[in-house]
Amino acid sequence: MPKRFVVAASEFSELPRCATGFELADALMIAAQQLHETEGPRNTLRTAVRLAVHILPGAEHAGISVIERNAHRQTLAWTDEVVRSADALTADREHPPYWSRLWTAPVARIEDSSSAEADGDLGLSGLGLRSVLSLRLRVDQRRLTVLTAYARKPRVFDESATRIGRLFTAHVSIALDSVTMREQLTEAMRTRDLIGQATGILMERLDIDASEAFDSLVRTSQRENIKLRDLARRIVDASEGE
Repeated sequence: MPKRFVVAASEFSELPRCATGFELADALMIAAQQLHETEGPRNTLRTAVRLAVHILPGAEHAGISVIERNAHRQTLAWTDEVVRSADALTADREHPPYWSRLWTAPVARIEDSSSAEADGDLGLSGLGLRSVLSLRLRVDQRRLTVLTAYARKPRVFDESATRIGRLFTAHVSIALDSVTMREQLTEAMRTRDLIGQATGILMERLDIDASEAFDSLVRTSQRENIKLRDLARRIVDASEGE
């Protein structure tokens, strides 16, 4: 299960709220740098919600959620508890039209939740959240990853805010892809080293060559239905404990 994060928007107080032109370009450049300096997808999500309330005009709260086809919704990162409460309103229930639009469109907006309750009866106005802007980060056949910004006043997120939001989420998506690839490559290197250590241990114990030791690892992995990496870890840990 993905780890969740709660952050304070004030932690990024050094980042100026952007308007247009060079100020916007500077803000997006700073945001991109912050995103690409993170380590691991979880920290990238955490940084993204911090930045969203500074980058998106009018945004007061932000969260990133995964929405699955089976209607399950899970919050991965949020700026404060009201975001979790908003997500909880639609967790594990049939998606209202507002969320359903995100499967085919990159953006969904609610201008005033107090007059949009018929659109799935989201109940957001009861939390004091009047304006909503959801921006799609990732989509596949099974799930959506969505960044959602909230404001307490109605009609906050206009076309300009939406354009800025799409620029920002493009940076977030690129950063997520980059950090995920780095994490996968790092894990692949660790796995290779771990299997190499286990192979060396078997060579010494069984007086066999590297090819035979590796074949032994593979056969045991298949017989016991255990991943090669996990089997290697078990052998290395046992050797270190001797």
